[in-house]
Amino acid sequence: MINFNGELLFEEKVKLSSENRGFKYGDAIFETIKVSNRKVIFWEDHYFRLMASMRMLRMKIPMQFTLEFLEQEIIKTVAVQDQFSSFRVRLNVYRKDGGLYTPKTNEIDYLIDVKANTYQTKEIYSVDVFKDFYSYSGLLSTIKTNNRMVNTLASIYAKENDLDNCVLINEKKGVVEVANANIFILKGSIVKTPALTEGCIKGIVRGKIIEIISKNKEYTLEETNISPFEIQKADEVFITNAIIGIQPVTNYKKKNFTTDFSNKISKSLKVLEVTTS
Repeated sequence: MINFNGELLFEEKVKLSSENRGFKYGDAIFETIKVSNRKVIFWEDHYFRLMASMRMLRMKIPMQFTLEFLEQEIIKTVAVQDQFSSFRVRLNVYRKDGGLYTPKTNEIDYLIDVKANTYQTKEIYSVDVFKDFYSYSGLLSTIKTNNRMVNTLASIYAKENDLDNCVLINEKKGVVEVANANIFILKGSIVKTPALTEGCIKGIVRGKIIEIISKNKEYTLEETNISPFEIQKADEVFITNAIIGIQPVTNYKKKNFTTDFSNKISKSLKVLEVTTS
């Protein structure tokens, strides 16, 4: 079932009009959230990112949109699904119908869609660079709007070329992220991830990984610009998002990577998922 503005509806009963601004203009943002055993993982981080994104896009935040209210709406929607222990939740927020580029109102509607989370980490995971279009740097690129065309085309390219994912680059030819996740590379004791100024999504798990690595004195974490060539020279590469957690990359062009560090960080992340309220 779908939660549409607080009302639980069968999926076939949810009707969005032809004036829906998310459909017509991509005037919408979303959060992809993991729920495990009725616990919303890293919910506080997701909530504050959502609030910051709504303010940036000049959406009017409803008074009832408290941390507790939205968490209960998510749990309410999960509770009526089939009996799985892990779920992938998409919370979509979009401006109400009406207007052309200039909306009639900044008030919003919201929709919560829940699917079973069946993702399992892959032992072999191959990526390459997607060069057809750039993922432009800039503050707007760091939030999760519904405009995901470059990500879509990169995903199609990956499928057509028997890849698991593609690395997106910006107009400066710097690494941004992969089609559906943030990216980290390890060389020696240096761990690098693209800075937000490169245009990557301000990922929730990205932030957790930075937190974990920053506390480990054996490694130095750098948020910086990364060239695609640096990936090929790396010892390890892994990607992160809220659903997959950490997925080690094993192949990039003709380079094979080890996964020891990635697996170690993955264990620390799982501990954080359990202990963080």
